[in-house]
Amino acid sequence: MKVSVLDKSGVDTGRTVELNKDVFGVEPNDHAIYLDVKQYLSHQRQGTHKSKERAEIAGSTKKIKKQKGTGTARAGSIKSPVFRGGGRVFGPKPRNYELKLNKKLKSLARKSALSYKATEKNIAIVEDFAFDAPKTKEYSALLANLSVADKKTLLVLGDDNKNVFLSSRNLQKANVVTADQINTYDLLNADNLILCEGSVDKIHNLLTK
Repeated sequence: MKVSVLDKSGVDTGRTVELNKDVFGVEPNDHAIYLDVKQYLSHQRQGTHKSKERAEIAGSTKKIKKQKGTGTARAGSIKSPVFRGGGRVFGPKPRNYELKLNKKLKSLARKSALSYKATEKNIAIVEDFAFDAPKTKEYSALLANLSVADKKTLLVLGDDNKNVFLSSRNLQKANVVTADQINTYDLLNADNLILCEGSVDKIHNLLTK
């Protein structure tokens, strides 16, 4: 699949880039995508949630009323979960949400996500560029030139570029990563994928090695 290379102004440079079918043209595996996204979201959780059970509540152990003759259920502790301020039954405890996936499955998930973007023709190739200083206005102009200013975008750089990253940071729908940072969640969450020319070969090498 050949895609035209655009410059920062959105003008066709006359060059094209061949998107390798081994990465951008595979049969998508939805279950691999599901597992990779599940792992990504799981790893965003701290797992520090905690509530106190009745044994951990500070309170008197004195029997709060006599056993019989009250006309109500017997009660032996103010720390019982049935009373306000008592312990919680089966409450959350700290736990680890890490999920292990094989490298080949994660690679398949990323290739499946890229193949979906290629099939939907939501991939744009931009020649490599850099900003002299962080300027949100310049990055907004770039998105406007590519006609994706009002959409969720993911820009993939070939190499780390701090000024480009800082320029996009204040834009809610814009996300910038390097080729070795792409993940299935970000690929699917973006409406449009923008690849810098130098990132295409790096993505291919990362996902086919």
